[in-house]
This record gives sequence, C-alpha cells and structure tokens, in this order.
Amino acid sequence: MLWFLARSSLKNPKWNPKPIIAIPQSPLHNHFSSKSGKSSAPKGNNNKADNQKPKKNPKRSGLDDSKNAVSDTKETTDERVLRARLLAQDEKNPSLNAGPNGRPLFTNISSLSRLSRKDTCSYFKFGEKELNQMLPEGLPMGMVKEFEESMRSALLVRQSFLDLRDNFRRIVDPPLLSSDGKGLKVRKQIVLDGPSNCGKSITLAMLVHWAREEGWLVFYVPRGREWTHGGYFYKNPITGLWDTPIQAENALKDFVKYNESLLKQLPCHIFDPVPLGEGAGIGLLKGVDSVPVPESSTLYDLVQIGIKQTHAAVGVVLRLRKELSLVKDIPVLFAIDQYNNWFTFSEYEEPVTMRSCRPVHARELAMVNAFRSMMHNSMMVGAFSHSTAVGKLRKDLPDVPLDARINLPRYGLDEAAAVCHYYLRQRLLPREAFSEESWKKIYYLSNGNGTEMRVLLPLMQ
Repeated sequence: MLWFLARSSLKNPKWNPKPIIAIPQSPLHNHFSSKSGKSSAPKGNNNKADNQKPKKNPKRSGLDDSKNAVSDTKETTDERVLRARLLAQDEKNPSLNAGPNGRPLFTNISSLSRLSRKDTCSYFKFGEKELNQMLPEGLPMGMVKEFEESMRSALLVRQSFLDLRDNFRRIVDPPLLSSDGKGLKVRKQIVLDGPSNCGKSITLAMLVHWAREEGWLVFYVPRGREWTHGGYFYKNPITGLWDTPIQAENALKDFVKYNESLLKQLPCHIFDPVPLGEGAGIGLLKGVDSVPVPESSTLYDLVQIGIKQTHAAVGVVLRLRKELSLVKDIPVLFAIDQYNNWFTFSEYEEPVTMRSCRPVHARELAMVNAFRSMMHNSMMVGAFSHSTAVGKLRKDLPDVPLDARINLPRYGLDEAAAVCHYYLRQRLLPREAFSEESWKKIYYLSNGNGTEMRVLLPLMQ
C-alpha cells in the first residue's frame, strides 16, 4: 500500500496535501478596511486548457465580429498624429465650420453666462487650462472621452443646460426670465435623471463652471461613488454612524483647490470644538477628544484643520456642511455627481458573527448622511450616473422633494444633426460617406445615445 501511494505521488508531483488551519477573527474590531477586489488568478489546473484550441461558439460569432469591427476603427498613434496635423490645417479654412443648413457650428460667445436660446445646437469652445482651473476636482469621464475622441475641448450647447442655469440664476436674481422667455418654476433642489448617456454629468459640470464664473461658492463632488467605496471605515460610538477619514480628507482638499480665496474671506459662525474620531488606520488619540476652533477662524482655517489632522477630517466635513448653510454673503451651491450611489448599499460590511456580515447602507456613513438630504433651503443639484450600475431607484426618494427630479432627454433630431456635422468637422468619419440619410440612420439606430453615435459614425461607409 505504501509503495502504491509513493508511486502515485511521483506520477502526480502536484499532489501535496497540506493541513488547513483556521485562523479565527474576532467580530469585535472597531475599524476595518474596504474589501479588496476579486482575484484575477485562474482557479485549478489550466495546463490542459493551454494545450487545447479554443472552440468558437456559433451563437457568439456575430457578436464577436461586431466587436472586432468596432475595435478595428480605433485609431493608432500614427493615425491620431496625422489626424491632428490635418485638423491643424483645417483651422485655416473657416468654411469647414458650417453646421446643418449652413448655420455656424461654433458659437462666438466666450462665456457660459451669455449663452442664449439662439446658441443651442452649436458648440461652445473651452480652453484646456481654463477647464483645469475651473474644475480642479476632475472632469466627468463622459467629458474626457468626448474631448479625446473629437480632439477638441468643445461641448454642445443644449436647451436643458440653459434651463438649469437660468433656474438657479433666477433664484439669485428673481426678475430674470429664462432663455426662452417663459416663466418657469424655481427649484432650489434638483435631481438630474434620465436615460444612460444623455449628458447628466456633463450638464452638472457645465453648471458648476458657470456658477464659479459668477463668483459662487460651489461644493462639487464629481465622483460621489468614492464616498461609499474604498479606504478605512470606523463606527463612531457617539453618533452610531460610520466615519471614512480618507474620503473626508480628499473632499476637503478638493474643496479648497478652487475656493481658497473665497474661504479666506468667510468667517466661521460655529466655534464649538470639532470632535476627533479615529485616524486612517491609526485609531484614536489618547487623552484628546476634540480640537478647538479659534473665534477669529475663517472657513479656510477650518478646512485646514481637517487636512492637517486625519482624526479631525470627518468632524470638519460635518462642521463645514453646517457652516456653508449659514453663508449669506455669496451664493452657495452643492453639486453632487453619481448621487444615486448615496441611496443604496455601500461597499462596506459590518461583522455580525464569526461567519456573517451585514452590508452598510450609504445613509449610515457620516459624510453621506450629512450631505445627502435635500430637505433644506440651500441650492443643491444631484446627478444620477447609470455608469456606476446602481440600478433603478424608486421615484420618491427619502429626504428628496417629490418635484425635484428632472429627466434630461437624449439628443433630439436638431441636436443630432449638429453633433454629426461636428464629428465630420473633427474628421471622425469620412467626408465622402457622409449624407443626411446616413447620419439619420445612425441617429435612429442609437436612439439619440451620444456615446453610441460617436462609436457608430466612424463605421459609416
């Protein structure tokens, strides 16, 4: 028998049984780090799979062919260099800047504040340096992709953006009419919803850009999902909510990037000491439970306390939310992208027993709990993002007014015409294959989905 086992082990050298040792983990830890992503290493022995030829599934052959066709349209580095050179030459020919029916493809207006109804269905040019200055927190991925594919920093002027801009402008300047001359209901709290790839995040970023042009103080969160994913999380024994110090520190750093000069001019109204929590991975401070706020402090000084002391980061963010609601000298706007991530479960889990965990809802996070509600008198916009795969939420959201939700439409026919002529101008598709019939086919095929139109137009033959 022993000879048989020895012979079997020599034939199969990978057979090496090892004892499994269970490592107990106490469920009573008071700090946790977010769970890591799934391992990408393949399971089992793949030697046989490596020697076998992959079998082609006839049911997927059509899908694979379509994916290959789309991948074949992606430009190589040499093609992009050549295209950039040709676009530079095209700048010398103003006749190429003609849109549908001979209309100008680009508006000559240089400020988002001066755009009117007659500028719709035309493109507004941004400067790359200007965008980085006005939106230092980061650009939405849809905007970045649009700029990369078109090789120009320009966006379509849509009536939906003008209506949103005029709504908040009318709050500060009540006699002002909307861009189409009609009186509309004023809303201080708005949720931007709509189908996928209809431009919600881009519209919100343009609103933030406009508000900062006007001198407003804007608390802009371009990636709300990050508030519910990643980093360390601790349960605060006093509030019963979960603190996320890394997200708090990042939010404070982003907030001060553009607003530093304004924050230095605004005094604090609340001088109670800021409570200290646990630092990122280092636990509580011994013998200290708060940090004082001097009476001469400004909002900039308050933010610096949270940036310099990781134990105070969450407390400062919560205090900042209260302070911003007390600012009366300048308009204050809260702009939250990926807002729908704050109405579902976070990535975090709380151990309940030795073998089970409870998912932590976003409302249980201290920062989300402080900023999510729209039941206040401050101006606030939240944009849903379907790219984060949260799922469809119910219409009546908690802590959100019933009439706050606005559905943004996808491209209409006039907007699609301008978009197709713009991509033609930017050499995304061959000019000899372009016709009204062909771009309309693309429009109806994509149902006005901007991303799909940008992918399908280069396939036009």
